[in-house]
Amino acid sequence: MSFRLAAYAVCVDDGRRVLLAHHVPPEGESVWTLPGGGVEPLEDPFDAVIREVAEETGYEAVVERLLGVDSRVIPAAEARRGVPHQNVGVFYEVRVTGGRPRPEPNGETAESVWTPIPDVARLRRSSLVDVGLALALTRPATGHVPPVRTGGLIQH
Repeated sequence: MSFRLAAYAVCVDDGRRVLLAHHVPPEGESVWTLPGGGVEPLEDPFDAVIREVAEETGYEAVVERLLGVDSRVIPAAEARRGVPHQNVGVFYEVRVTGGRPRPEPNGETAESVWTPIPDVARLRRSSLVDVGLALALTRPATGHVPPVRTGGLIQH
């Protein structure tokens, strides 16, 4: 089994739109996701989310609060490497404080776009987007929301 610890930014502007990153991998289909990614060895997830926002979007940001943690296991048949994969995602409410949007240099984020929240449902997106929005909109005391089913427009 493979394992990944990741930190994700949920940037909601005025309760109306969310910052999404267009992830275009070298292989496979593109998908919209939240800015964020893997926590480096010895890195704090709090620091990782700010680094990832800057790398992927060009924006400077600050963490406002911890929203919650999501743990999901992707079965081998659906995982990229063909072995079961566990992803533990730490979701933060993040506020953009400066910078300018740009593609990720030498990376897989082609663009970052402020997307009206009602429009998200029509996008081919990572399940992380739905988890992050559910955490931001409901703010559960436990920091946990029910698992998001994948299929159709929602991908792992």
